[in-house]
Amino acid sequence: MNLSNLKPAKGSRKDRLRVGRGPGSGRQKTSGRGHKGQLSNAGFSRKRGFEGGQMPLHRRIPKRGFNNIFRIEYTEVNLDRLARAGRAELTPADMAAAGLVKKATERIKVLGRGELTAALTVHAHKFSEAAKAKIEKSGGKAVLIGG
Repeated sequence: MNLSNLKPAKGSRKDRLRVGRGPGSGRQKTSGRGHKGQLSNAGFSRKRGFEGGQMPLHRRIPKRGFNNIFRIEYTEVNLDRLARAGRAELTPADMAAAGLVKKATERIKVLGRGELTAALTVHAHKFSEAAKAKIEKSGGKAVLIGG
């Protein structure tokens, strides 16, 4: 066997069906679309979630509660995890590199679980009161990012 006599497996490749090419083809005239109706027209495309005129599922299911489109999500990081990072200064980029957050662009809130032994300078978007107190008690600084 060499490259010159390689062939695909038998039956694995088929010619595409050419519709509307005369009576001998078996797919003539209406080209397998039947007579009339919206499906028979050229350019027809069904909308996402369309169920043939039946009330679509996304409209049948009751809606509950309220979704605030202006809500700001924060990624929470506790002090015990910051202490394990082993750095004197932690910015969002450092936290992302250490695996504490997924991306450096996330908004970060530092929470107060755990204790700090070394002085840490932590840059974050928000701090809980307990976290801020523990950071300053250990001789570090809690630096707010943004407004």
